[in-house]
Parts: sequence; structure tokens; C-alpha cells
Amino acid sequence: MSRLLNEELKKVLPKLREQEGSKDPFVYAKFFFPASKWTWFVTEGNEQDNDFLFFGLVIGFESEWGYFTLRELEEVQVAGFRIERDLFFEPTSLGMLQI
Repeated sequence: MSRLLNEELKKVLPKLREQEGSKDPFVYAKFFFPASKWTWFVTEGNEQDNDFLFFGLVIGFESEWGYFTLRELEEVQVAGFRIERDLFFEPTSLGMLQI
């Protein structure tokens, strides 16, 4: 099992495009890279082509909505740092987050 994606998250995460058009989508998980300010707020996702495709708000050099895969996140390793899942993150609407 992935350290970023467990069965519980898979069960509750809406499929891709299920929140499309929502003015205040619900965020189910937060991934972050501890050696930078990069953060991924996950709103949707499903299995695709032997991987898991997420959609959400990505905050890096800019803030933008986009797709990212579990494989991409898990492959990142810089100076011993890896992308982590915020285990203390409480799912909430995007509007309630202080970004």
C-alpha cells in the first residue's frame, strides 16, 4: 500500500470531474514536500492506467489547478526528503483553508 494513498482515502475521494463546476470544492487530502513550499490539495481522483490520477490545487511556484499522479509524487526524492501526506489534515471545503 502507498504511504500517500490508503484504502480509506480511496473510498471517500470523489471520482475525477465529480466536483467540476463547484465554487467551493471539498479537499480530502494534503500532500507536501517538507524541503519546500510545494503543496497539493486533493479534491478528486481515481485509478487510471496502473496508477492513480489526482486532481486538485497545486501550490508551487504558482497556484494552479491540475492533474498529478501518485507515481509522480512517490518518485520525488531530494536530499533524502520525499513528498508526505499531512496526517493531521482534516478534510474541509477549499474556502475554509488558510492558503
